[in-house]
Amino acid sequence: MTYSLEFVPEKLKQHLLPEPSILKQPNVIQIFLLRQTHDYSIFRTEETRELNVAILPKAINDMIPTTRIAMLPSKQKAPENRQFNLLVRSFAQEHKLLNEEQQKCELKDNLCMSCPRCILFGAVSTETRRATSRWNIKHRVEYSTAYSLEPWEEISEITTFNAVSTVTQSTGQALGYVESVSPLANFPSIVTLTAITAEELIAFLKTLMTCKSYGAETRTKGDMVNVIVGIAAGYEELLTPLEYNLELCDRDYKEDPVQATHEIVKKYRQFAAFENKIATLDPEEFRIFIENVRKFDFTEDFIQKMYKDSTNFVAQVERWAAEESRK
Repeated sequence: MTYSLEFVPEKLKQHLLPEPSILKQPNVIQIFLLRQTHDYSIFRTEETRELNVAILPKAINDMIPTTRIAMLPSKQKAPENRQFNLLVRSFAQEHKLLNEEQQKCELKDNLCMSCPRCILFGAVSTETRRATSRWNIKHRVEYSTAYSLEPWEEISEITTFNAVSTVTQSTGQALGYVESVSPLANFPSIVTLTAITAEELIAFLKTLMTCKSYGAETRTKGDMVNVIVGIAAGYEELLTPLEYNLELCDRDYKEDPVQATHEIVKKYRQFAAFENKIATLDPEEFRIFIENVRKFDFTEDFIQKMYKDSTNFVAQVERWAAEESRK
């Protein structure tokens, strides 16, 4: 069984590596997406049970202070980290490609340091292992805070919850309240991937397409849909999620967010330090590419390539670590 990634545009291929490198490379892929709530969702980090908020300008050309809900990077990374691992690992198990260490790999205290998740999302050694091979793996996936397009007062709702007796089924005194983000709130986000392979790009895009639960209390809340609306590549991060948010607030993006994102990327490429290195997909190229990603299946050869890359990466690091220890 084989696989083909011929559908990956040549513009992007120029910034994809044949295999992961132990030395950092300047190649950057930015994925633009709208994270849209499809249920009540909770994005908070404080004991006060209040949503994380930030006061920002109303739009890129309107400095009126506006309170927006903040979806912190940790609230985006954690579920996607787990989903990436779930997808790749499930197919690897199906084809019996996991070694003993990889079989036992789990977040966050028993990482194998040798699987596709570990070498993409990063891993920290939690034990000495061998005297000459104690090392950590730096992440190649970067997140930033995503801010709601809608003002806080339009999408924040407070609900109370009660205790119900298991014997009488009667409702007791209200126990407290929870502040949630209402459905159909939009959070423009950018995920930045550094020095990745074509296989890692496809697997990560599949992760975004399939990851549906975000925030706290996901057993009963937190359904979200990630709408991927653009991709850019280059030697640097072209723009930040805050700039992306404020630009969208200044445009009529709802009818065609892909076109709006393309126009924003075109605007910001003129400010790049290496404009000649930037590669962007026009709306039609982008739509074709994303549709092909949706149709692509993880074959045995595809997953095997990802695990072979991981094994080779670890072998390089161990040789490097051994040489350093002898100095």
